[in-house]
Amino acid sequence: MISIRHSINDLEKSEQLRQLMLDCYLAAIKNVAHYAIELDAEMVGPYRANVEAVAGDVQQGTAEALVESRSNLRALLRNYRDKASEYLNQLRAELANTANALQRILNTLSLSDGDHEVRLRQAIQSLRGIAGSPAAAAVQSALQSSIENLEQTLDQLRAQQQMTVSQFLLEISLLHKRIDALESAVSIDNLTKLFTRVEMEHRIRSADSCGSLLLIRVQGFRLAQARFEPAVALELAGAFTKRLRNCLLPNALIGRWSEEEFVVVVPTSREETMASAKLVAAQLSGSYVCLQGGKTVRPTLQIDVAALDLAPGQAEDTLVKIGQFLKG
Repeated sequence: MISIRHSINDLEKSEQLRQLMLDCYLAAIKNVAHYAIELDAEMVGPYRANVEAVAGDVQQGTAEALVESRSNLRALLRNYRDKASEYLNQLRAELANTANALQRILNTLSLSDGDHEVRLRQAIQSLRGIAGSPAAAAVQSALQSSIENLEQTLDQLRAQQQMTVSQFLLEISLLHKRIDALESAVSIDNLTKLFTRVEMEHRIRSADSCGSLLLIRVQGFRLAQARFEPAVALELAGAFTKRLRNCLLPNALIGRWSEEEFVVVVPTSREETMASAKLVAAQLSGSYVCLQGGKTVRPTLQIDVAALDLAPGQAEDTLVKIGQFLKG
C-alpha cells in the first residue's frame, strides 16, 4: 500500500510539473507575440496572429502539437527577423538620402552666402557715397532712409540664414546618429540580391585573371511556386542563397542565371572549387523550412553542380560550356 501511495504521489507531482512546464511554455510564446517590436503595423499584426495561433495549438497539450510548435515558432521568428531587417534597411536608406539632401542644401547655402552679402554691402557703400555728394542734397534724407532699411534687411536675412544652417546641421547630426544606430542593428541584407545574367556575362568577358566558375542547377523553385503561395517560393530562394553564401568564400560573386540556374565566380583554381562544389551539393540539397499561413511547410531542392576554369580570352568558350551544363 505504501509503494502504491508513493507512486500515486509521484504521478501527481509529475502531472503538476508537466502542467507547470506547459503553462510556462505558453506564457513564453504569448510574450514573444506581445512584446514584438512594432516597426510596421502591417508586419507585426500577422506575426502576432500567427504566434498566438501557435499558442492555441500548444494549449491542446498533445505531443504532436508540441513537436510541431518548435519548428513553427522558429520559422515565425526567423521570418519576422528577416522582414524587420529589410524594413530597417529601407529606413536606413531613406534617412541616408534625407541626410545627403540636407547636406547638399547646406553646401549651396554656404557657397552662395558670402557672394550675395559682399554684393549687397558694396551696393550700400555706393549708395552712401552718392548720399554724401552735394548733388544728392535734395534726396539725401530719402537715400539715407533707404540705406538703413537695406542694412536692416541684410542683417535680418543673414540671421535667418544662420538659423537655417544651424537647424540643418542639427538635423543632419540627428539623422547620422539614427543611421549609425540602424546600421549596427541590422545584421543581414536582402538575401536574394544577386547579380543578373547580364552582369555575370560581362564579368566573365572582362575577366583579367585566372579563377574558376561554380555552376549550380536547381530543381524545386518552380515546384514550390506551383505547390505553395508565392511568399514561400521567395522565402525558399532567400534560404537557399543564405546557405550558398555560407559554403563559399566571402569574395565569391553569385549570379542568378535564370530562375533555377546559378553561376558563381570564385577566385580559386578549378580543383579547389570542386571541393566547394561537393559541399554545396551536400548542404543545399534537401528540405527547407518555410512559412505558409503561420504554419511550417518543407519544400525540397535538388542540386547539381559543376566547376569550370575561368581565364582571360576564353569567355565565349566558357559561356558555351555554361549553357551546355545548365540546360543539361
